[in-house]
Amino acid sequence: MNNNKIINEIKKLKEKKNAIILAHNYQIPEIQQIADIVGDSLKLSQEAAKAKEEIIILSGVHFMAESAKILAPDKKILLPVKDAGCPMAEMVEVEQLKAFKKNNPNIPIVCYVNTSAEVKAECDICCTSSNAVNIIKNIPSDKILFVPDQNLGQYIAKQVPEKQIILWEGYCIVHHRVKATETKMIRECYPEAKFLIHPECQPEIQDEADFIGSTSQIINYANSSQADTFVIGTEIGVLHMLQEQNPDKRFFSLSPGLICANMKKTTLEDIRNALVNEENEITLSKELRVKAHDALKRMLELS
Repeated sequence: MNNNKIINEIKKLKEKKNAIILAHNYQIPEIQQIADIVGDSLKLSQEAAKAKEEIIILSGVHFMAESAKILAPDKKILLPVKDAGCPMAEMVEVEQLKAFKKNNPNIPIVCYVNTSAEVKAECDICCTSSNAVNIIKNIPSDKILFVPDQNLGQYIAKQVPEKQIILWEGYCIVHHRVKATETKMIRECYPEAKFLIHPECQPEIQDEADFIGSTSQIINYANSSQADTFVIGTEIGVLHMLQEQNPDKRFFSLSPGLICANMKKTTLEDIRNALVNEENEITLSKELRVKAHDALKRMLELS
């Protein structure tokens, strides 16, 4: 079946079933084109919280669909591909976190949005890469545990030196594998380019950046910059929107390894099938949802 036919089916099904499609910037271009909203984790959380539609198709990974369910408990949240997960989110074990809390009852815990509902339920506040620094600054404590991304945590620590950030040994397998040799090589190829880097990259990669920010912040920077050549240090899916919005500018990926296999699992057929069958619904117990909701709600209030 060709894409145009599937796209027409999706549009009809969406209207018939009163559904909205929320897609992350890392999704394949065809899905970004068909989605009602495309954005980073913060944007998708905000849109899920205010969605009026009965069904939300969350085209991303599992923790994003969970966040949507936490913020919109009366909606049917569907994840098109059941096993689209996040290895970083799986690097936090709830029992380890509970043990830390027991031994350090006065240290607040900030969790990256890339975590499970169970982890969020044990944390004081959630954050995304776009609001992490602001949230950490506003927490009335000199010592904070940040889970799970050690690279984002080290970036925050540099921006907020007055606080002690305790780091968890987690990381994004996609951003973390970018090497300094790749940065040097592409800098030699495009010496005039602006380097826009995600804080999930390792500190030595961040040190080469002209700008460090979330996917939405990288897009906004490129859109407003007078420069015409950019090297993008985040998942390759962002290049689609950048090129669409800036046809006269040039964009290059920092590394050929910046591809998230989990984000690339979802196809147009999966979106269509999710609307037809309404399978892979995200369900959470009321107790878990309410506990996790507090961390996300505090994040949105500070955003």
